[in-house]
Amino acid sequence: MIAGILSLIVIAFLVALFATIAVLRISHRVRAFDSAPIEGQVKAAQRSIPNTGGIGIAVGVLLPMIAGLTVLSTHAMGLVDLSVRLPSHLTEHLSGMIDTLALGWGLVVAAAGLHVLGVIDDRKPLGPGIKLVAMVGIAALLAHFTDTRLLTMLDTHVGGSWLSVLVTVLWFVVITNAFNFIDNMDGLSAGVAVIVAGCLLATSLLADQLFVPALLALVAGSAAGFLVLNFPPARIFMGDGGSLVLGFLLAFAAVRVTYLPESDAPFAFHAVFTPIIIFAIPIYDLVSVVVIRLSQGKSPFVGDLQHFSHRLVQRGLSKRTAVLVIYGCTLVTALGGVAMPTLDRWQAVLVFVQTLCVLFVLAALERSVAKGDQRHA
Repeated sequence: MIAGILSLIVIAFLVALFATIAVLRISHRVRAFDSAPIEGQVKAAQRSIPNTGGIGIAVGVLLPMIAGLTVLSTHAMGLVDLSVRLPSHLTEHLSGMIDTLALGWGLVVAAAGLHVLGVIDDRKPLGPGIKLVAMVGIAALLAHFTDTRLLTMLDTHVGGSWLSVLVTVLWFVVITNAFNFIDNMDGLSAGVAVIVAGCLLATSLLADQLFVPALLALVAGSAAGFLVLNFPPARIFMGDGGSLVLGFLLAFAAVRVTYLPESDAPFAFHAVFTPIIIFAIPIYDLVSVVVIRLSQGKSPFVGDLQHFSHRLVQRGLSKRTAVLVIYGCTLVTALGGVAMPTLDRWQAVLVFVQTLCVLFVLAALERSVAKGDQRHA
């Protein structure tokens, strides 16, 4: 079963790679290049590079999903009997796969909707308000109708599911925006997505899940396929059509992962913090840049060149080195998250403290170097 799930990485990689190559060629013909900044936005110097690569990412994830869901739907409708056509090791999971049909189709519709919104914004900026409303609306509908919710134990104290839905929507908005924000340098968002998806994939496999690791395999493979053409120096950008989809799918997967390695294992509250540990670096970038913008009296939703990656470059790193450093930081913290569900409480506390220490050291180094620059100015 694990081999079959891991094979989806290769499938998504190839689909996304060839789709991105096709999109790159078409985009050059129609001159679908990166757009100029909106009012108040600060962007790097414009390059004649298409920002339509998100189409390749979306195709890499959604096309295999639609194909798989269509096959399962034909079985559910009695048109095809998969129980006599699938290998025995898959047949035993067939009823469980059928049970995920509504969830899978709902996710496809939600991700496709965000993708279309992102592509439109890439061609003609819609403004942050419209995108934020769309994120909230799509996340709320998905959380409610597919029962994709965080901290469902909260509902027993408030009467109804509204509080867990609210927390889940907040999580979706934060993570979706985190990957939208971190898409600010060649290869950065896609590479971080590969690492995060890989760590979540390992966590879900430890819990013996099927749908979630299959989704994460598609996300990791698709992001990696796109990264071939996006690693610095980039030949194509993902744009919002890619970053919104990656962030949304990873946020969804993080909610659906079962953070218990065994079904009969006692509940370990520290496992709740697993996704926060895995997403620590994207969240650090989001929070730090929002704090910087607000301290300067700027809107947190209007882009600039003050992200973690930009700050590393300002400290003397090349852009490629800055991207690789962020890859490394993401891997260091995310690997600790993979182990969280299997740890005793005191061990989980150590991982949590370790992650905080990594973030504190990063923040302290940034602050100290910044002060040193001011003294020598």
